[in-house]
Amino acid sequence: MTYLYNQPSAFAAELIEGFVAANADKVRQVPGGVVRSTRSQPGTVAVVVGGGSGHYPAFAGLVGQGMAHGAAMGNLFASPSAQQIVNVARAAHNGGGVLLTFGNYAGDVLHFGQACERLRAEGIACEVVTVTDDISSASLEEIEKRRGVAGDLTVFKVASAAAEAGHSLAQVAALARHANQRTRSFGVAFSGCTLPGATQPLFSIDAGRMALGMGIHGEPGISESDVPRADVLAEIFVDNLLSELPPGVTLQPGTRVAAILNGLGSVKYEELFVVYRRVAQLLREQQLEIVEPEVGEFVTSFNMAGASLTLMWLDEALERCWRAPANAPAFRKGSVIVAEPLEASACEQTTQSAIPAASAASQQSAQRVLAILDAIAAVIQRNAEQLGRIDAVAGDGDHGIGMERGVLGALAQARDVAAQGAGAGTLLCRAADAWADKAGGTSGALWGVALTAIGTALGDERKPDAQRVADGVKQAKEGIMHFGKAKPGDKTMVDVLVPFSDSLSAAVARGASLADAWQQAAETAQAAAQATAELLPKMGRARPLAEKSLGTPDAGAVSLALIVATVAERLRENQPQGASV
Repeated sequence: MTYLYNQPSAFAAELIEGFVAANADKVRQVPGGVVRSTRSQPGTVAVVVGGGSGHYPAFAGLVGQGMAHGAAMGNLFASPSAQQIVNVARAAHNGGGVLLTFGNYAGDVLHFGQACERLRAEGIACEVVTVTDDISSASLEEIEKRRGVAGDLTVFKVASAAAEAGHSLAQVAALARHANQRTRSFGVAFSGCTLPGATQPLFSIDAGRMALGMGIHGEPGISESDVPRADVLAEIFVDNLLSELPPGVTLQPGTRVAAILNGLGSVKYEELFVVYRRVAQLLREQQLEIVEPEVGEFVTSFNMAGASLTLMWLDEALERCWRAPANAPAFRKGSVIVAEPLEASACEQTTQSAIPAASAASQQSAQRVLAILDAIAAVIQRNAEQLGRIDAVAGDGDHGIGMERGVLGALAQARDVAAQGAGAGTLLCRAADAWADKAGGTSGALWGVALTAIGTALGDERKPDAQRVADGVKQAKEGIMHFGKAKPGDKTMVDVLVPFSDSLSAAVARGASLADAWQQAAETAQAAAQATAELLPKMGRARPLAEKSLGTPDAGAVSLALIVATVAERLRENQPQGASV
């Protein structure tokens, strides 16, 4: 269990505040995470890492000289939003472009991908590298689907050393990808973790049993066994990693590897040293040369009991980067020349842009959109527990909580900008960022995409009409399918969004009012949501437990159907003629 916390909802924010207070000589807080508090060489690449909180030292503990320039930090086990990532990247930018690198999880891929597009639109060169080191999470044939676990450290270290050496953005990204291609990890878990305020573990394993290949968020492993002796566990680690060598690597005398034995939160350092003793023996028996091994906690899972072994197969370039000096709060190597601290003026930045001017008609529409968001928040709050139960059948059960956080964050932001005279478009776009910020994860990212698309289509000049609303929903559909990569039949919210959008557009084209067209489309959405019960999931955390979800509708599809039905009710009540919002 978690012993020390105040309000569970404030835990992530308070841990960042305390972390910065303890490490002010190396990091400073910015909206969305932390960046270096020391001066970097102008014109060099900034490496920005990130992911959910709860994995310390990843990600904030790896910010500092010779390591990352910034870390975007989401809520516990929830990816940071695109806006948080953009905030951190802007603050970290040195003029040489930004490399975004993170573990391969759906929410992170969505949010970092969106952030990359925003940064490029602002004129900041940006590249993305995902970490895919966990060999248990997908086969070689689907290597691009593998999770990023403790291999984060090797990729982050190589990329950061290359940036510190003055390499170009293209060169830094290429070396980071090369490090990822040559990194492999395998992990086990003995028990789950319990987040602040929770009375039960996020996931559980029977006493005396060990899950092989379990992910750091409790994603299913490949098998279970009794907990073995330390030497046997070391043999399991080494055997699995030596059974899959990266392309171009051969087992021959003198081959050099970087080894990381990583504790996942509750396994003590002393236990890790006992395991590493045998790991080192086994690698040397294969006549491998171990280069500057690391034993400790690097990527954890809050207070989960477990461990993992990571090997990066070195060549000259990777070894040079691996051995380069670094000085971060949780990772030190060699000796660095201490960088100068930033002046207070250099740390100041504007985080919120002014509200764009809007027509009176659009401001009136913004008030109506605000009332709709209020109604959506109410229906999500009433159904959050049920949405969580649906999600728990084959997922992690957090969909209802995430939707509630997201919609309440969006509503609060919408109220704020409406009071400042925002138009309908700006209100929805600002609400979109807030939804993604507060919800985190894949769902938060996708709702951020949806609201941004609709808000952009509506704009701040004219009173929205049925055609512009239908166009906005169509753009939301296309954006979600682009970023989320889901398609109809994958058992996701797309199975509702596509028929809803198509029905809405068709009804508007026939001349139906917005209220009538939306009502027809909402009925289509309801039927589509129920039909997902007969589908098998092909994406996300539910995919490994596909059979278990048969007969239960997708939680994301159900929540979308609830929301569009609520909007239909509001349109009927407040827009009896249905001509516009």
